[in-house]
Amino acid sequence: MLVLLFPGQGSHTARDSGVARSYAPDLVDLAEELIGEDPFDRISDSTRFAQPALFITSVARRRAVTLKAPAAAFAGHSLGEFAALVVAGALSPEEGLELVVERGRLMAEATAGAMVALRGDAGHAAEIAGTATDWVVANDNAPGQVVISGPESTVDEILAAASDRAVPGMRLPVTGAFHSPLMAPAAEAFAERLAGVDFTLPSAPVYCCATAEPFVDPRRQLAEALTSPVRWRELLLAVEAAGATHLMDVGPGKVIDGL
Repeated sequence: MLVLLFPGQGSHTARDSGVARSYAPDLVDLAEELIGEDPFDRISDSTRFAQPALFITSVARRRAVTLKAPAAAFAGHSLGEFAALVVAGALSPEEGLELVVERGRLMAEATAGAMVALRGDAGHAAEIAGTATDWVVANDNAPGQVVISGPESTVDEILAAASDRAVPGMRLPVTGAFHSPLMAPAAEAFAERLAGVDFTLPSAPVYCCATAEPFVDPRRQLAEALTSPVRWRELLLAVEAAGATHLMDVGPGKVIDGL
């Protein structure tokens, strides 16, 4: 049983633009039209550019790969869910890109926040998050790799709390508290945009990061994902329990492969 996996933000590489232009020039052109400029030129400037660039690259890399057998399931890490849904046939590439462009814009405009990666388990992370107001576990990525999100104003308190507990912590190079309640304004606006989208039945189950189970209501779940934790560790255990024998990291970078 083959499962295709797609990475989230932070997985881009220097080769992405070339891959995208070779295998998804239609999406590159559409992105320039929607955004007003080439997202690959400013991929490190803002999530507004990084998200569409990564989505296009993930779709392009799938187009470039020839599989010996069809995938039995799909999953994406946060933003990667949109590539997974598109590749599974639940959404057209054009509609997927339009949603990602809107998602990136809304998240970029949300209240400023911070994210800290911790070398501990989810229990340690929750304890550290609890030392400052409005901090929560945002990503349970793998054993020993958890991310927490919260207000920019108290990030130093969080890093100090992690140090006091001998848990290595590192602030991530993002300007938002993704997958936390601070993303509520973005989630509400994104829900309105998703309300008009028609999702079709995918070719195989597409797993949702927020539930670690296959999507049942993409409109609702994709909006709620902005404020919900990414349960990637649990998701991988779920696809293994469902019979997965091979996992393929389709997107750029080595983040998913490492997890």
